[in-house]
Amino acid sequence: MLPNYSGGSLVNLVASIVQARGGEPRHPVLAALPAAELSEAENIVLVIIDGLGDHYLARRGAGGELARRRRASITSVFPSTTASAITTSYTGRTPLEHGLTGWFTYFGAAGCVASPLQFRSRGENLPLQQRGFSPGSAFPAPSVFESLPVRSIVVTSRQIVDSAYNVRHCAGATRLAYETLEEFVSQVEAAVKSGAQRKFIYAYWPHYDVISHRHGSESRQAAAELEKFDRAFGSLIARLSATQSRIVATADHGFIDVAPEESLELPAELAAMLRFPLCGERRVAYCYVHSPAQFMDRARHWLGDRADVRPSRELLREGWFGPGTPHPRIDERVGDVALVMRGRYTVKDWTPGEPRHLHVGNHGGTSEDEMMIPLIVETT
Repeated sequence: MLPNYSGGSLVNLVASIVQARGGEPRHPVLAALPAAELSEAENIVLVIIDGLGDHYLARRGAGGELARRRRASITSVFPSTTASAITTSYTGRTPLEHGLTGWFTYFGAAGCVASPLQFRSRGENLPLQQRGFSPGSAFPAPSVFESLPVRSIVVTSRQIVDSAYNVRHCAGATRLAYETLEEFVSQVEAAVKSGAQRKFIYAYWPHYDVISHRHGSESRQAAAELEKFDRAFGSLIARLSATQSRIVATADHGFIDVAPEESLELPAELAAMLRFPLCGERRVAYCYVHSPAQFMDRARHWLGDRADVRPSRELLREGWFGPGTPHPRIDERVGDVALVMRGRYTVKDWTPGEPRHLHVGNHGGTSEDEMMIPLIVETT
């Protein structure tokens, strides 16, 4: 399935919040949560639980604090991954507009493939600033906080609060850090109670995603993490009682678990045809190649029914990355050929010095488990 950018996706949820806080949304508001329903609240609190798919919540969180307040299911963006979706949540723009199309991105101005969230080159693992490439150059899209006529506060993990990516995308907001789940709740509460003015509080919890990558989303460790966060969410609701707040919780993507035999390594014959290492995600890989037609023919022969091998420009033309004014380097960000994996398959290559580890939990693709995220709403 593809995102419903016309009124049923993460970008539309951000549009509802932006309009409710007096800003100008770039896209239609979310049909399931119109701006008028949010605008009277003194505080709008957006809680993003990284990796919490709607189907998973229904299976493993039934009857809990989150599930009881679930209103609807909405879609992520394409690709259904943190680099693309969190950037959408920070900017109100689709991936077509903000230009971050996966965990690994080719930045032509920096002359390398890099992780935008870590702001480091792939392989060498060096800060992109050492190449004379600044976060402002990499991330030209302004944050939603910069344009809102209300106070904005971002609550996020201490590990990433001062990262190049976060500092750029939280421009216009006060940043508060936490280390533990209890501190997360306390910092959100402190942000809500920090003054009588109308506010927008953006709170991000990454740890369910981390655990699901390592152990699998169906693991007991992931279930325990959901149970722990679910209790904390109930506590947060209680502590925000009578604050005239509207709490909206969602995710950036869901997960699928991938068996070792479904984790494919790009064969040497195809790797030799690449101009750069694979970009994007293990579930949708962008290939920069010398001869697209020849590469697609050989990739289709190798992959068979395990993937769709498409010219990347077709995905752009068909609207997979969303509507809007294209990022000036969007063609560069998606390569020549896209490997869109089917079923639960993933594909990976390796660069010298790169640690060879496989994720159990994966995302980025178009399955419902990856694409569908919950819309959870509460008023205090």
